[in-house]
Amino acid sequence: MSIQEQRLRLLQGDQALLDCAISTARNGPGEENGSGCTPRGWHRIRIKIGEGCPAGTVFIGRRPTGEVYSSDLAAANPQRDWILTRILWLSGMEPGRNRGGMRDSLRRFIYIHGTPASEPMGLARSHGCIRMRDADLLYLFERVRAGDPVLIEA
Repeated sequence: MSIQEQRLRLLQGDQALLDCAISTARNGPGEENGSGCTPRGWHRIRIKIGEGCPAGTVFIGRRPTGEVYSSDLAAANPQRDWILTRILWLSGMEPGRNRGGMRDSLRRFIYIHGTPASEPMGLARSHGCIRMRDADLLYLFERVRAGDPVLIEA
């Protein structure tokens, strides 16, 4: 995944199974807790959340709320940072960089997750997570497992 290019690539050997636009942190790359930045380096998928939920399922605190995203729901809740469809919760693999202390990606709740279609891709707009279009996220979710490595490059 490239923060500079705002792209995620799912590789199988040298072949790209998925190459899509994403949206990383508006505040740029960084690892500090509270920074609102997207952490760099090697991570693992800690857990996959949302299997079997309909596309557009709204999550708060990693739990489905029972809502499905719509423009009416968005208008009624303009303050929400929408986490939709699926969650891939990331855990850092590099002690001192993205694991442990004030630089722990897991404790920062860094996810790859879905976002409303109205949010632009290819532009840094998130609060630290990696946002994806639902269709791309569903494709990715079906092809990765908990424990799979994820590299986030600046």
